[in-house]
Amino acid sequence: MSGDARHWFSGDGMVHEVCFADGGVTYRNRLVRTPWTVDPTLPKVSPEGDPDLTRSLANTSVLHFSGSIYALEENSLPYRLGPQLDTLGPWDMGGRLRTPMTAHPKLCPVTGELHFFGYAASMPYLTYHVADADGVLRHSAPITVSGPTMIHDMGLSGNYVVLLDLPVVMTRMTRRQPSFAWSDTYGARLGILPRGGSDADTRWFEIEPCYIFHVANCFEREGRDGPELVMDVVRFPELWRDGSSRFSPPSSMWRYVIGISSGNIQESALDDRSVEFPRIDDRLTGAPARWAYAVSTLDNPTSSIVRYDLLGGTAPVTHSLGPGHVHGEPVFVPSGLDSAEHDGWLVTLVYDATRDCSDVVVYAADALDEGPVAEVHLPRRVPYGFHGTFIAEPESAR
Repeated sequence: MSGDARHWFSGDGMVHEVCFADGGVTYRNRLVRTPWTVDPTLPKVSPEGDPDLTRSLANTSVLHFSGSIYALEENSLPYRLGPQLDTLGPWDMGGRLRTPMTAHPKLCPVTGELHFFGYAASMPYLTYHVADADGVLRHSAPITVSGPTMIHDMGLSGNYVVLLDLPVVMTRMTRRQPSFAWSDTYGARLGILPRGGSDADTRWFEIEPCYIFHVANCFEREGRDGPELVMDVVRFPELWRDGSSRFSPPSSMWRYVIGISSGNIQESALDDRSVEFPRIDDRLTGAPARWAYAVSTLDNPTSSIVRYDLLGGTAPVTHSLGPGHVHGEPVFVPSGLDSAEHDGWLVTLVYDATRDCSDVVVYAADALDEGPVAEVHLPRRVPYGFHGTFIAEPESAR
């Protein structure tokens, strides 16, 4: 997803498709046509104070769920797209979904369920949802938090959901988006509840103040003092203290280990380099994935892809294409439906400033340091964007 605006978060959504088939590659893009595409002056909130959830930027991520593709942005309803990326309209799950949907819902690879949440400017500030594999909303539970905070992502393990209640707090509602700022008094917590649980089931664990946009993975394991929940994230020590125009100080890979029985929590850095957009093999969501991939932003505008060994503890592996090349989020593509975790490719969009154009770059996931195995030169620049997804060709089409 990408757009054109003064701030990364405020651009109109455009979906880009790169299709590998029959030994060739095709590319296309489409603007997501929401009410703001037709009339960008429409306000998000009515004079009575009610938000219009169909007024969306649809600019953050793409979800493939229950046979359909959706463009997501966390302050609105999902927008369903057709096979040619045409906009079919907002999706409120048959009228049952009455909150926004996060841009980072978690799709369980075992059950096919979709776990997600929506946050709001008024109570209930946070609501947790579960939809079944057919796209039917089966569970909605308001979760008590102290105020309207920006909650961008969540954790999902085999048995639990982790919610992030962090000190970036809504200060006002602009015409199209809420405005947020760092709070020294709000505090920071992780909330753990059973999958399909409620507010009464939620246990809160205080952590050091920070902000987390993205969760790499979340899984359970047996620890020294009993079962533990492990969550690997990209963590900012603070965010937007002096306004939302800068993403500083730098963010880095961090680990939280929560004792499910003991109630203890440990937090530690996994690496000190600045990274963002962490991804794993999506087939292992909620399970102990060994490998994670991210984009190094320390030397921006010269960036690199970083591969982390989350379980084995070996040193991170990196690869850069040199000055003037800016990588986007790496998406893992397995070599086959039943291939091993590390058997596949990393696909990313890279902006080449020397040509003022973008390339589709493919790395072998297990040989990142050897450089790309394929590059597709696009005829123009693809604006910087956020998140992508891999969609396998349906069996019926093979």
